[in-house]
Amino acid sequence: MSYPVGLLPVLPLKNTVIYPGITQTLRVGRDKSKKAVDLSSAQDGWIFAVAQKDAEANIESEVDLNSFGTLCKVESIKITPDSSYFVVVRGYHRAHAVSYATVDGCYQTNLERHDDVIDIDKATEGAFLSSLKAMGLEILKVLPGNTESMVELVKGVDDLALLGHLAAANIDLPLAEKQKILEDFNLRTRTLTLLNILQEFKQTLIVQNDIRNKLSSKLGQTQREHILREQLKTIKEELGDEDTVDIDDEYQKKIDEAKMPEEAHKLAMQQLRKLSNSSTQSPEYQMIRTHLDLMVSLPWSQSAGEKDFNLDDAEAILNADHYGLDKIKKRILQHLAVIKRRKNKKGSILLFIGPPGVGKTSLGQSIARALGKKYHRLSLGGVRDESEIRGHRRTYIGALPGKIISALSKVKQNDALFLLDEVDKLSRSYGGDPAAALLEVLDPEQNSAFADHYLDTSFDLSKIFFIATANSLEGIPAPLLDRMEIIDLTGYTSAEKFNIAKSHIIPKQMDEYSFQNEEIQISDEALLKIVTHYTRESGVRDLQRKVSEIFRYASEKLQRGQARVTVGIENLEDIFGPERFTSEVAEFTSTPGVVTGLAWTPVGGDILFIETALVPGKGDLIITGQLGEVMRESAQIAKSLVRSRLSILAPHLDLNKFDIHLHVPSGGIPKDGPSAGITILTSIASLVSRVPVEPKLAMTGEISLRGKVLPVGGIKEKVIAAHRAGVRQIILCEQNKKDLREIPEDIKTDIQFHFVNHINEVLSVALKIDLKDWTDDLFFTVTSGIGSSTQEVRS
Repeated sequence: MSYPVGLLPVLPLKNTVIYPGITQTLRVGRDKSKKAVDLSSAQDGWIFAVAQKDAEANIESEVDLNSFGTLCKVESIKITPDSSYFVVVRGYHRAHAVSYATVDGCYQTNLERHDDVIDIDKATEGAFLSSLKAMGLEILKVLPGNTESMVELVKGVDDLALLGHLAAANIDLPLAEKQKILEDFNLRTRTLTLLNILQEFKQTLIVQNDIRNKLSSKLGQTQREHILREQLKTIKEELGDEDTVDIDDEYQKKIDEAKMPEEAHKLAMQQLRKLSNSSTQSPEYQMIRTHLDLMVSLPWSQSAGEKDFNLDDAEAILNADHYGLDKIKKRILQHLAVIKRRKNKKGSILLFIGPPGVGKTSLGQSIARALGKKYHRLSLGGVRDESEIRGHRRTYIGALPGKIISALSKVKQNDALFLLDEVDKLSRSYGGDPAAALLEVLDPEQNSAFADHYLDTSFDLSKIFFIATANSLEGIPAPLLDRMEIIDLTGYTSAEKFNIAKSHIIPKQMDEYSFQNEEIQISDEALLKIVTHYTRESGVRDLQRKVSEIFRYASEKLQRGQARVTVGIENLEDIFGPERFTSEVAEFTSTPGVVTGLAWTPVGGDILFIETALVPGKGDLIITGQLGEVMRESAQIAKSLVRSRLSILAPHLDLNKFDIHLHVPSGGIPKDGPSAGITILTSIASLVSRVPVEPKLAMTGEISLRGKVLPVGGIKEKVIAAHRAGVRQIILCEQNKKDLREIPEDIKTDIQFHFVNHINEVLSVALKIDLKDWTDDLFFTVTSGIGSSTQEVRS
């Protein structure tokens, strides 16, 4: 047979290699390839078939083609309806392209033929041939389908090179591996390579047959998908196909990048193995995948880093975000200083206690900004299920992780700042006690290994900065309270509210309502009157609503053509209506028997009025106004103390003919506590003596049966509320004198304080009745006659 000389057309092969002696049918669709087939007729059908380097890429130039290919002859051409060709070609010789060139619309090249290098004797060649035949026949036995014709073909081939080419052409190999076999001219090394490849191929087929035999008894679509997945997985493992990245590889990469501790890593790998062996149609598949998604999304090793914050910068941030609260800021800065010096970098646990609207939540945001940490708020108000904190066990349908772990997966930092809002409003139900679950979260000795039921492995919470907020300590269990450092935020004074409105609220509202400075002006007198006569609260939320109402009023005026809106005192009634509060309490306390008391509530201090009246009766005490047991006992003590002093207070009054009716207004609100003791006593004494109490005088303190005045709590809140209501004199227990250090100086300047130890001093101040020479002779006579000492027990 004569072989061509000169330029030959080139037929690029996309995903196959043609070997010498092998006939193959090709589909030719690319324009240059069809042109090469057309030109081959001029060369008596000769063409150079060569595989491209990347089967998935388009051929842009000659560099995309391999240099080694096969000299082939086109034996037949069939044109299909879509104008592509079906071409039957037969390979003859290995050849090397000297240089490629684009001629007549296709690639053409000169060739150098390469014959096999045979460096083995006949005996070795016969041994190789026998081994290759035996291996091929073994493979054909385990191949599914009818392979009889192939068996006959293999048995009838006695040429070692041809048998090798036949094997290489018919097994599933990557294109690069097939090209490597083509470029190997040495018959001995090529045969050894093929024997190794065929051995691995046979083992793969055996594994596939084992899988097929084990699963052949199972029917249905789900089982067939599982078989195919197992076969695909085995092929990837045996052939080392690293180019295919499946979901298992993605999760493996994420698990490695997460840098989990040993226990968590072990669980993640266990879950990954379960995922690999589960069908996508199985209900458990999605549960496992959701759990894995959570594990790889948690910040096991991700943190904000060691930001070298400056205390002066932190103080500037706190001052910019909050007006006043100087003592609170000082305590926070001291705490930040400790964090800066501490080497173990453990988180902190603070509890902000105070009425609504005083800035507890925003203080947490400012601290996070100062520390350079991410901020996340967890609202715990109304949470009544332990699973909200610890998560649900994965055995339940719809199980979810707890709030803490869910938040960590969002913030992506294991040292973020978490604000646990309204921790005093947790409730208990049949689902457990969430406050008890928080014990582990907020205990520095335990939270390094916090166990979430859904996560099913421990997570280190010790680096998190926890800040809890509450309106009152009453709803917080003592063990939980013991784990937090308490910082008390009390209400604002009128002056502080005025400055907050000017420096924070008004600028914020101007931005929100898109106002310019020249479009609105609110006078200081109007703003102060809003603070004192239209709001009465510890915080500033109601004040913010009032300012917002002003801007809505101004928006309407501007839309109606007014160029500038000025808000003065004369405009307030038009905007808000009549005044809601008065700063004076004179009209409420102008008659005998009515006295102003001070009370503490979860939302700050307040004033209350104790009213008493004499009605015909038998000397009984009638109590109304939803008073608790402790307050009722205080009223009984007060009545006894007044009766013992009746000879001075009202010598001609016979209390056996009258009942005393005691009432505290706002009857729909329950009231209790011992701090109204001196107020009730003064009210009854004022009633029987017919001496009215000074309108601007208020008092708070507990009384004992011996007439002693005992200290009470909540002094700062009570004094601020009294000042807000117009009170200018306050009677307190001598032992409460130390509590005045927490009260702003401008309030202490406006109020005159009277410190007392005995009820005689209270009555002297309140009623101007001199009782300094009064002694409880009767009381001491009775107790000494019993022969035992008395011991006071405070509630």
